[in-house]
Amino acid sequence: MSIQIGDTLPDLNVATTNNGEVNLKSYAGKILVLYFYPKDNTPGCTTQGQDLRDHYSELQKLNAEVVGVSRESVRSHQNFINKHEFPFDLISDPDETLCNAFDVIKQKSMYGKTYMGIERSTFIFDAKGTLVDEIRKVKVKTHIEDVMARVKTL
Repeated sequence: MSIQIGDTLPDLNVATTNNGEVNLKSYAGKILVLYFYPKDNTPGCTTQGQDLRDHYSELQKLNAEVVGVSRESVRSHQNFINKHEFPFDLISDPDETLCNAFDVIKQKSMYGKTYMGIERSTFIFDAKGTLVDEIRKVKVKTHIEDVMARVKTL
């Protein structure tokens, strides 16, 4: 399964911080900004989360919900939320089910070593639950502007 533009929210139950477990289809009715990030409490991921936090009320006024996804545990996510006061849920995807469905696991390299990791990516679903936009290879500096511009068109 690989989610493409035009596909609907997958019928998957996922572990989240505030709700315990949620089915992705339950986000239908709101615009969903589903963003994948590599790791809790790293500089880029923290900045990305803080920017979404700082614009969260504006996104909510546009009928949008934000949900982050990475492979860390719910406990790690909860600590990340508490530390940075994120008002949105984070999904724990340790078995990479969601990451694979959205094809965000890519070969990366750091310090001369290659490994498989999450490519920073954002997927935007309209209120009907249809994938209408995706941002691959997200640039942290412009991420929030890109998200806001796209959500405002829906």
